[in-house]
Amino acid sequence: MTVALDDYALFLRKNGIKVTPQRLEILRYLDKNRNHPNADMIYRDLKKKNPSLSRTTVYNTLDTLRSHNLIHALTISESELRFDSIINPHQHFLCKKCGEIIDIEVECPYLKEVLQGGHRIDEVHGYFKGVCKDCLAKEGGS
Repeated sequence: MTVALDDYALFLRKNGIKVTPQRLEILRYLDKNRNHPNADMIYRDLKKKNPSLSRTTVYNTLDTLRSHNLIHALTISESELRFDSIINPHQHFLCKKCGEIIDIEVECPYLKEVLQGGHRIDEVHGYFKGVCKDCLAKEGGS
C-alpha cells in the first residue's frame, strides 16, 4: 500500500469507507509495521497512545479493510490471523524458529495460464516455512 501520511483519509474515502480517527490510526500502523501483526499486537501497540481504543474497534476495522481488499489476512501460522498491508501479489516465508514472517517475491508459473483461461484471481496464497538466515547464523555460531 505505502500511502503518504496525508493520504490515508483520501485512501479510505476512495474505497467507500467512512473515515474515523481509529481507522486512520490502524491503517497508518499497518502501513508502517510490516511485521504482519495480529489483531492483538495492533490493539496493544495502539492502546498505549489511545487508551479509549477498544479491541472490538480494532477487529471491526481490520474486517472492514479486509472486506474492501485493502489489506490481506494471512493464516500462515495456523494458530492466528496476521495482517499485511501489501496487497500486490507476493508470498510469505515463516521462520519456524523465531516466528518472523518475511515477504518474498516468487513468480507463479501457472498464473498466466489461469488468467488466459478467462478466470479472475481474487487471492493467491503462497507460504513457505523453514528457518530464516538469522536463526541459521545463530545455530552456526553456537
